[in-house]
Amino acid sequence: MSVHRISLRVNGSAEQVDVASNLTLLQLLRDRLAVTGPKNGCAAGECGACSVLLNGEPVNSCLVLAVECDGAEVVTVEGLAPEGQLDPIQSALIEAGGVQCGFCTPGILISARALLNRNPRPTEAEIREALVGNLCRCTGYLRIVQAVKQASLAPAQVQST
Repeated sequence: MSVHRISLRVNGSAEQVDVASNLTLLQLLRDRLAVTGPKNGCAAGECGACSVLLNGEPVNSCLVLAVECDGAEVVTVEGLAPEGQLDPIQSALIEAGGVQCGFCTPGILISARALLNRNPRPTEAEIREALVGNLCRCTGYLRIVQAVKQASLAPAQVQST
């Protein structure tokens, strides 16, 4: 198996790592860089628990090879709260009661932030469409959608690159 040296930025931090050709971005983040916000839910791109922003776009990190990220900017849920200051979507999700077990929460937050970065005032239908790739088995989606709507009324802290 070939090994490649890649450089990328993860939550603002420059990283240079050697990665095997078959290593996924999710594996790189969790196992090599100790960034554990993205979760391995299905490893098939179906649940959205591993969602991250890759150059400003939401992706399922379980489906992206790490070698494809050379030169990229990656933002995980940890990157939404620089220095402990919660992003408006994080605060809104807490206030709306849209969190129970929390397994899906990182992916939902990333998808919601991506939506708000490209469309600061989405309709309910646009919110639901943006979250279609994120599965939640605990709360249902009403409170999550309400939280995204509430966050759309607050200024964004994290912008896509």
